[in-house]
Amino acid sequence: MKKLIAIALLLLMPAMAWSQKKEIHILSANDMHAALDRFPQLADIADSLRALYPQLLVFSAGDNRTGDPLNDRYEIAAYPMVALMNQVGFNASTLGNHEFDSNPQGLAKLIDLSHFRHICANIQPDPQIGIHCIPCQVFDVEGTKVGVVGVVQLGIHGRPDTHPDNVTGINFSPVNETVEKYKWLREQCDVVILLSHIGYDADVEISKDIPWVDLIIGGHSHTQLEGGEIHNGILITQNANKLGKVTHTTLTVENGKVTAKKAENINVKTWPKKNKVVENMVKFFSENNDFGRVLTQAATPFGTYEELGCLMSDAFRAEGHADIGVMNYGGVRYDILPAGNITVNDVLQLDPFGNDAVELNLTGKELRDMLIACSRADEDRFPIVSGITCEVTRDKNDSTNIKSLQLFTPDGKKLNLKKTYKVVTNSYTTIVSDSPRKDQGRSMNYQTSDMIINFLTKQPSVSYQGERRIKEMKK
Repeated sequence: MKKLIAIALLLLMPAMAWSQKKEIHILSANDMHAALDRFPQLADIADSLRALYPQLLVFSAGDNRTGDPLNDRYEIAAYPMVALMNQVGFNASTLGNHEFDSNPQGLAKLIDLSHFRHICANIQPDPQIGIHCIPCQVFDVEGTKVGVVGVVQLGIHGRPDTHPDNVTGINFSPVNETVEKYKWLREQCDVVILLSHIGYDADVEISKDIPWVDLIIGGHSHTQLEGGEIHNGILITQNANKLGKVTHTTLTVENGKVTAKKAENINVKTWPKKNKVVENMVKFFSENNDFGRVLTQAATPFGTYEELGCLMSDAFRAEGHADIGVMNYGGVRYDILPAGNITVNDVLQLDPFGNDAVELNLTGKELRDMLIACSRADEDRFPIVSGITCEVTRDKNDSTNIKSLQLFTPDGKKLNLKKTYKVVTNSYTTIVSDSPRKDQGRSMNYQTSDMIINFLTKQPSVSYQGERRIKEMKK
């Protein structure tokens, strides 16, 4: 009798093992933007989760760099972030639009220095550049196959939101049609994940067309979700930028299928412990005293993107000896700066892209057309100006449609559309603003961040509280 029971148990064991539930644990970040100071806590979070779940997967949804000059102006631009991600033990990252800020050769070097793979399916680089990026990867987690495909956002010109020179020699394919080509992962994998840098709204939209995906780890729009959201049966996760929070996702897999999904936020900022090795690495990368040099005082705090953009456009106009300064809205990288010291570090975080200052001679009409084109290229965010004010009227049924744009001089008179004005802006704005104009602009051989630094050193103090130069309405 005992032998019969033993034989029966042996026969049942394969079926019991097959039906056994397994859990896949994922720690995910997005839009870290070189938040070096948060990495000691992030590393300890990863260590703590690995102690519980040794097969933990750690992913980034892109925009790992651009935001801290200690990282972005390092001898090898953005190497500190790569070194810290290597130490934390990231398994993969997709490309964000700001990964391209290093230019193609710089991106290739960073990828080669990474101990993790960069996964992005809708990028086709010239092989000679040496960007060793893969479209997808399958991870084996104790016999459970986890397939990951990555994508990066494309703007209205069919390329990621970065300076066009940064993607020379790289072609891109539309996100939706690219993702559909990897439907075969469903047949080969127990879990399928889209590592997405296309923004929350686009993630929700694409979830309608990819029922074969279990999880979308999102980025780009800096959308803070409470844990995650289910849309069309797919769990979507994303956090705000700068490593305020990360997400721990648990996927339960049974008989080769995901049967349960759970996502919870972990607050990095308030995490009580730090990884000592990573803390020492951050201290090493932070040894640059020049970044702390005080330029001037903010007499009042800055509280909006427009207030800081007004400062930047004023610097363009003053240092460029121009009539008008123009700053694209998306180039203003933070919206809050307290009263007190303004340092070199503050400026380099505010304007981290290394753009050149460009001067143009434009008629009032050409300027108006360029401002509209800049808004269209910058996710319909109107640029911030100096030397003029603007009244923007948008279609009440379609806010992307600018019905009229009125330009005024500081004394309230309408700008002469036939007169020619000297305009200073950054090189990104001149390239993405594809409006007709005779003068395409000339580099001033002067980085815009240096222009802002020099402007501030000449000011005993600055105050832009309540400054508004753009009036928007709908009709």
